[in-house]
Amino acid sequence: MAALNRTKADPWQLKTPPGTSEYTMHVEEKDGKTVLVCTVGKTVLFYDARCTDDLHKMLKTAGDWVELGGADEQKSPKAGTVEAWGRDPKNPVGGWYGLKKGLRGRFAVYVPPLMEALGLCNLEHNTKNNRMRAK
Repeated sequence: MAALNRTKADPWQLKTPPGTSEYTMHVEEKDGKTVLVCTVGKTVLFYDARCTDDLHKMLKTAGDWVELGGADEQKSPKAGTVEAWGRDPKNPVGGWYGLKKGLRGRFAVYVPPLMEALGLCNLEHNTKNNRMRAK
């Protein structure tokens, strides 16, 4: 598993792929599960921490750039994107990596910069239509 060792007292300081928003991420135990806690302003999102390893494996299998396709939970993501994979019933967790009902989306906005910080991927930083690939 990737080195997910940051606490609330020492979180990762991250920016969305276009660099337009700053947020923090740290690791906690919640309901017996290791989770990533993503804090964007006053909004707090939770993602299953195994997502970094699972997404890295998916990207390695893809072997090339994969479009991010970030979307809110209420919107359908573009097929073939990281966001679509992060909700797909055929992914390793059988659906959503996002754990907070109503805020389960935007997986492809907040998780890829963490993976870049962990050295697991190359990530584009364009104004929109960013992609990522495994290192």
